[in-house]
Amino acid sequence: MRFASLGSGSRGNALVVEAGRTSVMLDCGFGINETVLRLSRLDLQPTDLSAILVTHEHTDHVGGVARVARKFNLPVWMTHGTFKGLGENSLSGVALNLIDDHSQFIIGDLHIQPYPVPHDAREPAQYVFGDGARRLGVLTDAGAATPHIEEVLAGCEALVLESNHDAVMLQNGPYPPMLKKRVAGRFGHLDNQAAAQLLARLVHGKLQHVVAAHLSEKNNTEELVLEAFCEVLNCAREWVGIAAQDGGLGWRHIN
Repeated sequence: MRFASLGSGSRGNALVVEAGRTSVMLDCGFGINETVLRLSRLDLQPTDLSAILVTHEHTDHVGGVARVARKFNLPVWMTHGTFKGLGENSLSGVALNLIDDHSQFIIGDLHIQPYPVPHDAREPAQYVFGDGARRLGVLTDAGAATPHIEEVLAGCEALVLESNHDAVMLQNGPYPPMLKKRVAGRFGHLDNQAAAQLLARLVHGKLQHVVAAHLSEKNNTEELVLEAFCEVLNCAREWVGIAAQDGGLGWRHIN
């Protein structure tokens, strides 16, 4: 089982997860040409994908979903609320599968567990991916870590966790007051310390990969994220991955 990021941040998000003969893309916030280019960096073509999963309807996560799905005949999975948030017309011609955010489903060789998160969208969901032996937990776009989130992510061999902003940088930064309040609120995004505290509760002996994602380009730095994560992991900074906005993240294998 392996995973990689095409890019992560407010200008677009996409993650690829692969097990056996199955590859799925989680979100697609890039246009067709950019998606094809970023997939090629991972030696993939859109036709290698089995499906696209969607976390929620915000543009940086769904901007390219319908166009990519239609062009390459890819089925799409999302919650009922996300579908309503996007609007039926925006998904015309797409092979759509609506899911319950508490019910596991299977796509090829991947077992997929969606779970609800607090975020300012209609019915946002994040996902845990498994191949029957190993699990990858993904959490981005959540304003708080709930007991249910911790329960779902417990025991994963790999984690992709949002570390969106530094609280001090956000408050002193260029965003208007209402946007600062939204980002820092319970239905916004996890800051570095909140993400690190969640990570501290999830650390276990078989954890192979930790990747920080959805870093704000204006209210965070990689250095601050690494400092927060490495403190709780007691590890070298090279061990923590960063899913960057432009460069994404290369393949990480889960053994």
